[in-house]
Amino acid sequence: MNMIQKTSPAEIQLTSGDRGFCINHTKCFSPDDKWIVFDSRNDDSQIIQTGTIGLVNVDTCEIKHIYRTTNQTVYGPGVGAASFFPVGERVLFLHGIRNASAKNPYGFTRRSGVAIDINDPFKPIFMDARNINPPFTAGALRGGTHAHSVSEDGKWISFTYNDFILEQLSNENNTVRDLRTVGVMMPGSVTVNIGDVFENYSGEMFSAVVAEVTENPAWGSSEIEKAFDETWIGVNGYIKMDGNRQLRAIAFQGNVRDEKGNLKTEVFIADLPDDISRVRPGKPLEGTGITRPNVPDGVLQRRITFSQSGVQGPRHWLRSTRDGSMIAFLSVDDKELIQIFGVSPEGGNVSQLTVNPFSVQSSFNISPDDRNVAFVADNRIYITNLLNSETRILTGRFSDSEVPVGAPVWSNDGQLLAYNRYVENKGGRFLHIFLLKVCI
Repeated sequence: MNMIQKTSPAEIQLTSGDRGFCINHTKCFSPDDKWIVFDSRNDDSQIIQTGTIGLVNVDTCEIKHIYRTTNQTVYGPGVGAASFFPVGERVLFLHGIRNASAKNPYGFTRRSGVAIDINDPFKPIFMDARNINPPFTAGALRGGTHAHSVSEDGKWISFTYNDFILEQLSNENNTVRDLRTVGVMMPGSVTVNIGDVFENYSGEMFSAVVAEVTENPAWGSSEIEKAFDETWIGVNGYIKMDGNRQLRAIAFQGNVRDEKGNLKTEVFIADLPDDISRVRPGKPLEGTGITRPNVPDGVLQRRITFSQSGVQGPRHWLRSTRDGSMIAFLSVDDKELIQIFGVSPEGGNVSQLTVNPFSVQSSFNISPDDRNVAFVADNRIYITNLLNSETRILTGRFSDSEVPVGAPVWSNDGQLLAYNRYVENKGGRFLHIFLLKVCI
């Protein structure tokens, strides 16, 4: 372990007041780094009650609201987890189904991805189409999407998915389970016979699930019973062992059963075709009334880690270097400390990237130049150089009540880190946005 303490950069509090300002775990900066997008949660668990998406100016602290839900109640619809598209002036966030009520509240199977054009605010653009009434529609989904992530060219979106149809069926048949999985959207609008205008809607993009999941994975196999917390690989995919470039691929976490039947999480890859509308024989993309949606023809799923301990630590999304050569994840070292590890998209040896005498406490992000990774540990913010594992302390040690919440997020130019932490004032305890200027 090589730890260095340089003069800590001054922490800048960007927001204030008796309300919450919650940033997403990635891409909260606008492409020009002038704005940070947030939702108005004061706690990660409060999406169901949250109705506002806004922007704060990095230089002036000006606040602009760009979206508010209508008929917001304690049952939803709820919005949150907002991020910028890498190109253009558009943000993307999770939106609960608009007819939320005590009978039909916000939930895993009742949410979707909505975009807002900054220059035309308050007009929701539904990205994934939804159709929960048979006959189902290819390219539309029958449930809820969240944790949306835009590919670096701004054209495709990945997401985590839960299926409403199987959720309802599981209430009647305990052998059926709604298994979380991951999917992607590609350009191409999908029109749905709307019926109930709130439950069903058309979308700007064509959606499909891309991870195979099963209720009863064979012990010791690479069959998955849950797929989640994915990332796009590289700016332009990655170079395969044969020298060819795989242009689009995602890495995700998958729950498997070891030889003794114990649950373990490993890292998987889904190589994607250029067109996800192609159907495998007898496997309709939209699924049926008793089966989940199917994976398109041409998707290749591979397991790339076969570790003893598996992925471990606080909830986190996998991260890829921009050159696509490495996927990073959390696991435990030989001292049972949570560290950051890396593996090639082709699999093979796993490398330990952080070698610190304490555990990582948060999700993490890799800098735009692929040189450093930022994270919270020991109640401080650190960055570690990915080439030599040298770790630099960026802040003093926060109290347990003030420790940063979630992942530090890099600006696009790599000069700033944004993060959340709580501030106590006369009105209570509120989640605010802070900045650090990073001089590397």
